Amino acid sequence: MIYRTIGLMSGSSLDGLDIAFTELEENRGKWSYQIKSATCVNYDDGLKQKLADAKNLDAYHYCLLHAAFGKFLADSVNRFIDENNLYHQVQLVASHGHTVFHEPQSGVTTQLGCGATLAALTGINVVSDLRNIDVALGGQGAPIVPLGEKLLFPGFDFYLNIGGIANISFHHDEDFFAFDICAANRVLNMLAVDAGKDYDEDGNMAAAGKVVPELLEQLNQQEYYILPSPKSLSNNFGTEILYPLIQSFNINNNDALSTYTEHIAQHVFHAVKKIIEQQGMNQNGYKILITGGGALNSFLVNLLREKLSAAEVEVVIPEQNIIMYKEALIMALLGVLRWREENTVLASVTGASRNSIGGAVWIGQEA
Repeated sequence: MIYRTIGLMSGSSLDGLDIAFTELEENRGKWSYQIKSATCVNYDDGLKQKLADAKNLDAYHYCLLHAAFGKFLADSVNRFIDENNLYHQVQLVASHGHTVFHEPQSGVTTQLGCGATLAALTGINVVSDLRNIDVALGGQGAPIVPLGEKLLFPGFDFYLNIGGIANISFHHDEDFFAFDICAANRVLNMLAVDAGKDYDEDGNMAAAGKVVPELLEQLNQQEYYILPSPKSLSNNFGTEILYPLIQSFNINNNDALSTYTEHIAQHVFHAVKKIIEQQGMNQNGYKILITGGGALNSFLVNLLREKLSAAEVEVVIPEQNIIMYKEALIMALLGVLRWREENTVLASVTGASRNSIGGAVWIGQEA
């Protein structure tokens, strides 16, 4: 069975909306994929600020933004279809939305981007709100991509996505486990903005700086890092705890970026090493697939290669389409699985009481 689906992903790094038109094929339980077309729609400064400030809105204005962002998603999809001549080809749109509140301990996770608005304005069936049922079942609702990694990217022991938040999945025996490691690009980008740039290209500013040991020590002392998994992070951890801590040291931008990049690399290494030890994974050599915007940061990737080699872990960087659009691709797959009424979230990953079929369905086509 072949499904032609658009996946939408708006990550916590606020770098834009990823759109991927995918062809997903299931044959006797095995899935294959092609990314036929993909793009990133950059957020202008006004929208970026609205998304960043959404957590501070009152309920009425939050609802207005929810609808407005749904219209933005629809306009972006319609333009993408027009530019790539995809009329009458897209069977389904799967939208992650933009996470604002994520407090699974309180049973809450919210993503901006009204699915009904998206379906109504595109005339295409939509799946949205992919995390909610897992949180209602007592899970973390995150990470959400491991089932897609299992089905689409076999052959790796670890899967590391370095987006606004760095998260890791690992495959042991028949189970998948995953958790958020630390805030990543969201903090790096905020530090780059302080230097007048949108981001630290190739990690060049970090490479020119030096690690500040006192700051690194305080970053490493955060309580989250000693919590057992399953566990997940909200955007606030990076923006309201770690970033102000870095600012309080009054150091130059390059040193701040160098220190925080080292922080990320250390915690990825510690996470991988701890997983190997706790799970009794005793093979000779492992492979880790690294995707997300952080995979384009040469300085960070080189730090990871150096550190992970000590644990006999080979770093694999895939083609750029997968680096940039893996999460949008997996959103497309999760939408298809929801449409087929098959599990989209693994309880072994999130700590929920059971696996679940996640996502609200909005019928955009006329009967």
